[in-house]
Amino acid sequence: MGTNSIKESTKSSTKLQVKTILVSQPKPERSPYYDIEKRFGVQIDWRPFNHVQPVTEKDFRKNRIRPDEFQAVVMTSKNSIDHYFRLCEEMRIKVHPDMKYFCSSEAVAHYLQKFIQYRKRKVFVGQRSVLDLATALQKHKATTKFLLPCSNLGKEDVVAFFKDKEMDFETAVMYKTVSSDLSDLRDIFYDMLIFFSPQGIESLFENFPDFKQNNTRIAVFGDITAKAAEDKNVRVDVKVPSPGMTSMSMALEAYLEESNK
Repeated sequence: MGTNSIKESTKSSTKLQVKTILVSQPKPERSPYYDIEKRFGVQIDWRPFNHVQPVTEKDFRKNRIRPDEFQAVVMTSKNSIDHYFRLCEEMRIKVHPDMKYFCSSEAVAHYLQKFIQYRKRKVFVGQRSVLDLATALQKHKATTKFLLPCSNLGKEDVVAFFKDKEMDFETAVMYKTVSSDLSDLRDIFYDMLIFFSPQGIESLFENFPDFKQNNTRIAVFGDITAKAAEDKNVRVDVKVPSPGMTSMSMALEAYLEESNK
């Protein structure tokens, strides 16, 4: 990352080459970004702008929610699974063998096997969202009280669905998504920053309230992330999804073909 400074030049960002990129996520084992790095001779670094912080048992008890008073748990992420079972253990609550699990995806359902004997439980699996399980949820509505483990950011779409269908449920904040300390990046310059959530944008400005974009290209995934950037008066140079671009790696490759030709 060398001697580049976060205090950028004032040239127009149009068609300027991109040599250094920071992705606001943990570094994966495998990624199409690695091929992009080799093809275009760019440097791609990885750094999570946010991290998950557990809600302590003491703080969780203040909500007066006991996980063993529910017949079903709605799992929307691996984090929700981790912290549900962590709090059950810390509260010395034994998860009932007849507990039903409504999982947002196959990956989330598969992760359950770390904590339960999968074949002995009732597990319902969506394609990409818990809302894919609308029929199954409705089927159990009359006899089931649902628990929705979540972060401080909540799960607005799931909550709205449960309220609309007048289902018996409670949300339980079991973990928090908070900004990571990025102070070591203060004097580091990147030609492009890539964000996948509005929390990443928030973290940028929490760490660097005097951030000036100048020539830094900003790439965002999703409308909510784009809006968070725009609310901070940040220019969005790459937005995904867009026509013909369903992934950030595709959009990045297309952008580099123009900027680095």
